[in-house]
Amino acid sequence: MDHATQIGLVRRIFGYLDQHESAMNDRVYRQPVMAYADPEHALLEQQRLFRERPLVLGLSCEIPGAGDFFTHALTGVPILVVRAASGRLRAFLNVCRHRGAKVASGSGCGRRSFACPYHAWTYNCEGRLVGVGTRHGFEGLERESYGLTPLELEEKHGLIWVRPTPGAPFDPDTLLYGMARDLGAYGWAGYQHHETRLVRRRMNWKLAVDTFLESWHVPVLHRNTVARVLHGGVGAFDEFGPNLRVIFPLRSIDELRHRPEGEWNLVRHALILHVIFPNTVLVMADDHLETWRIFPVGEQPEESVMQVSLYTPEPPTTASERAEWDRRLALLLGTVDDEDFPVGEGIQRGFASGAQAHVTFGRHEPALTHFHRAIAHELELETR
Repeated sequence: MDHATQIGLVRRIFGYLDQHESAMNDRVYRQPVMAYADPEHALLEQQRLFRERPLVLGLSCEIPGAGDFFTHALTGVPILVVRAASGRLRAFLNVCRHRGAKVASGSGCGRRSFACPYHAWTYNCEGRLVGVGTRHGFEGLERESYGLTPLELEEKHGLIWVRPTPGAPFDPDTLLYGMARDLGAYGWAGYQHHETRLVRRRMNWKLAVDTFLESWHVPVLHRNTVARVLHGGVGAFDEFGPNLRVIFPLRSIDELRHRPEGEWNLVRHALILHVIFPNTVLVMADDHLETWRIFPVGEQPEESVMQVSLYTPEPPTTASERAEWDRRLALLLGTVDDEDFPVGEGIQRGFASGAQAHVTFGRHEPALTHFHRAIAHELELETR
């Protein structure tokens, strides 16, 4: 985020704090409960949001060198992402063209090829078929027609976008609707991947995203943890097409009142959240980046799985430094996974009771309203 933007946001936040206000919507919004609990709605989301749209599947720093790769299947589609010798990232369906087995598992570094574990059909990092495991039986096979099925991939602002099903090329900056200016200034391409954890919960994926979009619950639910450092109930909100940015100031932001604007550093004194539609939550927190990539589980509306990652500006050089980053990862997981998500699972169970037809978002919860309106628009549904 550039400095001029930071100054404008700090001024806005000081105005909210001085007036005991926050970003506001023009009216209350009613979100249908069925959007969290209906199997048919979940199927529509799976197709429109998690198959047809490009999604952020990782950061460039996770696979920096030639032959580095990771696999991904949380969209319901098996995907292989690999950096070719040219330095270009490539994405393919992780499916052997012989009998359909996966050609890669997990992640790794420095691979020159991928061999199917079934019959050893082998592919290079450009997806070309370079071996069929036998000299006999495939005479006349046109190998150039049997490469891995490519997927559209773009690498920009340190992020990796992939469309999970074959389709037309896309431009990440077009998808960001002006948010690229923020993201490009953080320098995430030079960050270091510390660790990724997988979190599974019995709640709809949107409930997991909802957790991050307002801070009015902080003084209640997090009174013994985050509430000690955060100005609960205050947030600056901006929309970028279907994407959004919401900023929750830390109590330490008041220190900036006594410094000239040229010295203001919002990143040090706030949680800065960017949501890349539909399911990626990026949290700049002081000197590191946290990401939550949240997916539905199959066709079940009441289940979700999250890839929770921590990235640091520099690699740890000592055991104590690594232990400190381990502690921070445990802290962020402890706050959300131990405090927010159990409540979310209870909400999901409550939806099944028939107690209410709608969830109500107040005027002071604009990020929630924007997020759900964006989903309804993408699914071509009415909003209320």
